[in-house]
Amino acid sequence: MRERGITLLELLIAVTLLSLLSVAMFEAMRIGLGAFEKADEHLMFNRRSAGAQIILQSQLEGLMPAMAMCGPIAAPAQGSPGTTTRLPFFQGQPETMRFVSTYSLQQAWRGRPQILEMLVIPGEKSGVRLVVNEIPYGGPWSTGQLCKAGGTGALPQFLPVQAGPSSFVLADNLAYCRFSYLRPRAAAGQPDVWLPTWPLINWPLAVRVEMAPLEADPARIQPITVTAPLQMHRSPDIPYVDQ
Repeated sequence: MRERGITLLELLIAVTLLSLLSVAMFEAMRIGLGAFEKADEHLMFNRRSAGAQIILQSQLEGLMPAMAMCGPIAAPAQGSPGTTTRLPFFQGQPETMRFVSTYSLQQAWRGRPQILEMLVIPGEKSGVRLVVNEIPYGGPWSTGQLCKAGGTGALPQFLPVQAGPSSFVLADNLAYCRFSYLRPRAAAGQPDVWLPTWPLINWPLAVRVEMAPLEADPARIQPITVTAPLQMHRSPDIPYVDQ
């Protein structure tokens, strides 16, 4: 009676087929995990981009008409002490903007007002990025500390804005980022005008932040231009106090 069994060749074939099947399974798992990580990365990028645009829009729309104790704006007479001047707190330049907002990064609309410093700085490798600093607002004297001492002219002059470790990056990898400000019409029948620098002692009708990505990617949410109207109807010359 002959004994039944398998030969060495059959065993080698079975091991080879099992190895090929295992390799195919691991390769399929690797491709699947890679696709999942890439989709998750795209989702997180889109969430960050959309969230940053919402934050930027909320910060601009939350602008409040705060005042600053700056001074002396004009040089005092010889021998007379310098005096402080109460002026609207707003700095509007092409790549720098300062204002007080009721929207904060940590507590959103529930937090205390913050002095926001928006600044366009060079990116880590190329392009530019938009960052923002938050400073707790404590009244006209807290905003006045950001005024440059010994300024001249009718408008307040401010200290330079500096980016630091606590600066929050609102948008990165940008080809450009610039601010502009909507000035009311000078006369009836004329249109409102967008200006690269704010030259008046009040607040603009709206603020526009123009952005464009350094490299366009249709698969991701790209930074877009944000235009925020400033719903304020207050004259800086009229004091508002509780009676």
